[in-house]
Amino acid sequence: MNYSEFGNTGMKVSKLGFGAMRLPMIEKDEKKYVNEDEAIKVIHRAFELGVNYIDTAPYYCEKLSEAAVGKAIKGYRDKIYLSTKNPIEDASGENFRKRLESSLKNLDTDHIDVYHMWGISWKTFVESINVPNGPMEAARAAKEEGLIKHISFSFHDAAENMIKLVDTGYFESVLCQYNLLDRANEAAIAHAKEKGLGVVIMGPVGGGRLGAPSPAIQELLKGKVKSTAEMALRFVLANSNVNIALSGMSTIAMVEENAAVASIEGHLTEEEQKKVQVMMEENKKLSDLYCTGCNYCMPCPKGLKIPHIFSLMNYYRVYDLKEYSKKEYAALKLPNAWNGSDVSKCVECGLCETKCPQHIKIRQQLKETEKILSEV
Repeated sequence: MNYSEFGNTGMKVSKLGFGAMRLPMIEKDEKKYVNEDEAIKVIHRAFELGVNYIDTAPYYCEKLSEAAVGKAIKGYRDKIYLSTKNPIEDASGENFRKRLESSLKNLDTDHIDVYHMWGISWKTFVESINVPNGPMEAARAAKEEGLIKHISFSFHDAAENMIKLVDTGYFESVLCQYNLLDRANEAAIAHAKEKGLGVVIMGPVGGGRLGAPSPAIQELLKGKVKSTAEMALRFVLANSNVNIALSGMSTIAMVEENAAVASIEGHLTEEEQKKVQVMMEENKKLSDLYCTGCNYCMPCPKGLKIPHIFSLMNYYRVYDLKEYSKKEYAALKLPNAWNGSDVSKCVECGLCETKCPQHIKIRQQLKETEKILSEV
């Protein structure tokens, strides 16, 4: 296992982190529970292979992840770094403290090494965190007591706002999205590293998108990678500004595969990194020809999520993620799908086309998408 210095924290962390958001589950009496025996085996295997950073959150795995992780780290607590998160639900420092104490109880530990303000934006920071008697004051007080070792944040906002949060000087690490398909945070990640923050990456395989086979992506390093997922993980780990690639792992096989990749010396040469970046930029330009995801076409009178539908088509056509695209497209048609979209509901009113700045023939492309992605 490869390790790196985690910003200015003094921690030396494994390049692969264990994300406890996809622990093995079982169903009983129509409810889902963590299969704790199996989860503990998977987590322990990761520790055996050198992983020393584990990340959880109060709401993962039907709100049972923290308790399972707490049991798994028994006997390892002084050998690993524990990360969890506080969902900033209001501007109250008192409530922040209650949520912190709840996590400490669930994890059965006296301190949390890396404590994140969960999924915050610049707006949240200004209006609900950095306020009198608010979460930041509570976090700093808890740090003085030793309940928190390092104050951090996880992030889904615009990249420029990540830079603003880094520059406040309050945070010691950041957890953010970065992968082959989404490099929007690349400059902000470099800035965080320069400012002495540890950098943890979520979604190194694109939330599962890059876990599916893609000959086009594997061809970027022909003969050097065995799978698209390996290519994706190696791309993230090759970025010298990244300390940890966090992977949600539910089986021992996944742990062993990812640990093997994280143990490789020299993931990509500088020349290979440039080649991959150039190729992915070309792919991005090509996908933009079909749809840039500007959302000007929305809303659709029939509720179709047109940009999302076209993004799946881009994954199929441009990135060769055929298996993933078809699976996700089928899921859109399921009853009560959160972003449900059934193209058969299109009445061809043409309203979307009047608003598209690229003058895409949306109605025609929707029909083509339905035909291709519905094929068995």
